[in-house]
Amino acid sequence: MPKFWFGPAGKPIGLKSMDITEAPAFIRRIGLNAMEYEAVRGINISDEKARILGEASRSQGVKLSLHAPYYINLAGREQVVNSSIERLIASVRISSVMGAYIVVFHPGYYRDAPSKRGAVEKIIRNLSRVVEYRDQHGFKYVWLGPETSGKISQVGDLGEVIEISSAFKGVRPVIDFAHLYARYMGRFVRSKEDIMKIIDAIEKKLGREHLNPLHTHFSKIEFNRGGEKEHHALGEEKYGPDFRIVCEALCEVGVDAVVISESPLLGEDSLIMKNTCIEVCGERCVVE
Repeated sequence: MPKFWFGPAGKPIGLKSMDITEAPAFIRRIGLNAMEYEAVRGINISDEKARILGEASRSQGVKLSLHAPYYINLAGREQVVNSSIERLIASVRISSVMGAYIVVFHPGYYRDAPSKRGAVEKIIRNLSRVVEYRDQHGFKYVWLGPETSGKISQVGDLGEVIEISSAFKGVRPVIDFAHLYARYMGRFVRSKEDIMKIIDAIEKKLGREHLNPLHTHFSKIEFNRGGEKEHHALGEEKYGPDFRIVCEALCEVGVDAVVISESPLLGEDSLIMKNTCIEVCGERCVVE
């Protein structure tokens, strides 16, 4: 039977305190057990506070991950690449301090590369410097997670994040189901079979160890011809995708998953997803 963790991307909306170290206890009180620390605008947490957050997460049984700064482009011009590597290295280091098991990041953009193929190759070359830093400094337990992207201008379709991951040990794809839905204009992530294709592609290329757990993001999403436009709550029925198909597929193939809500209703929709998986898979599928 698979095991699932559920939680918000960042501080839950219902937490009145501005102190992020209080988030794990709040998350457990409302029935969740995961959190992604959002460093999307930079690493703005001290080592001391990061340690406290990590200790609080472990004591509460909350699985902690970290989202690196948005402005990372490993396929960009030299100065941009160097700054991106610095941001990723800082993300790895602070993740090790707080005990986050994975650093989620957006790999880059096509615009400064000669081709889409060239962009992926450039990202792999430049990511090697981050992997080397991580391994040399004893942080091998921190995974690096290139995320599927929602905008067609960004590197990050399923095949690309698998290829980037296959180039290194300790790198695994992060699957944002909403992003894939938006990237393919609602033509993908429409059925349980689509989810199973994602899982099968990762397992065939990378092995089962990259699937346990599979780190994922979910929300409903609005898109236009450029791909991702805006994230929406699960209750907004005019938008896709449908979370039930995700849970049905994960349960059927027995894949563990961390499910991070990027909905505007972070905690509330995390609970809806948890309850959906209990309905589909049974209470024993949720880690407590």
